[in-house]
Amino acid sequence: MKIYIRSSACISPQKTFGKVSFLREAVEYNENRLRVIEPNYAEFIDPKLIRRMSHIIKMGVAAAQECLHKSNTIMPGAIITGTALGCLEDTVTFLTRLIELNEEMLPPTAFIQSTHNTVAAQIALMLKCHHYNNTFVHKGISFESALLDATMLLNENEADNILVGGVDEMTDASFTILSRLGLYRRGPVSNFSLFETSSNGTIGGEGAVFFLLTDKPLADNLAELIGIQTFYRPNDVDEIEQKIIAFLELHALQMDDIDLVITGKNGDLKNDKVYYQLSSSLFSNTTVANYKHLCGEYPTSSAFALWLTSMMIRKEDVPLVTIERSAKNTAPKKVMIYNHYLNIYHSLMLVSAC
Repeated sequence: MKIYIRSSACISPQKTFGKVSFLREAVEYNENRLRVIEPNYAEFIDPKLIRRMSHIIKMGVAAAQECLHKSNTIMPGAIITGTALGCLEDTVTFLTRLIELNEEMLPPTAFIQSTHNTVAAQIALMLKCHHYNNTFVHKGISFESALLDATMLLNENEADNILVGGVDEMTDASFTILSRLGLYRRGPVSNFSLFETSSNGTIGGEGAVFFLLTDKPLADNLAELIGIQTFYRPNDVDEIEQKIIAFLELHALQMDDIDLVITGKNGDLKNDKVYYQLSSSLFSNTTVANYKHLCGEYPTSSAFALWLTSMMIRKEDVPLVTIERSAKNTAPKKVMIYNHYLNIYHSLMLVSAC
């Protein structure tokens, strides 16, 4: 069964939400942490509810509402989200009050909204949707797991018009902790020159991206999702290369059939080693693009990559700000996304024109 991306909506550190040009005015940051450009949430959420919602819930609900609006869909057949860290802001708030109030008379709101499935639950409550609702918390492949679940539901004819999203936020506390662990750079850096300055660490990011998946071949579908695969802790780059070749062969394709490869390069020397090796071997004759200098590094950033890919295919355009090396001058028809998080969680996604 063929699976199509009917619509998508993306809240990110770039101008990607609402009626905006497709990355024609990329935003430059000179810091080691990228924050999303937030829309006017009052257009999507009752103002009385907004004050009780944390940052990640507002992002997720607004992106989901916009995604449904773009496809003129009132009620999705299922709601599936992927998040690695969940509602960090509410978690920190609850734990802080736990200490400050000596574990007595604790306000319940922060605790209730600190669970990972809060975003999917809030979307369902607002839509009065009683259909299948699930959240995957699988660290660096949380979004991919949500996508796999959606494809299985479609293949089994259990649901249609499935709302799938990847959501993660960055808080001051999480940024400080992850910086101490060496994930992020110590000092400010321009995201436009992220790959030019060899260093340890990358830039932090956050975002909320939602897609509506269907098995109906409609004229206004953005793209076709051909395949998705994840793998864990490969031994070396040779094993990764074999995984990619086998993934393509599973869909009766070879590397020469791929017009564009989008990688998860993030500017960290250790992280990017595998991408450099593949670029000089398996990807040597293919156009290569990157995306994490636009949205930052976070566990579900592959959702941003899928949004970027679907827009490239629909608009038949690859924004210059994403291109690392151009080898083919045609508008991309088949695009492969290869990303890894901490060289532990690896994923492949294959997307094509409808």
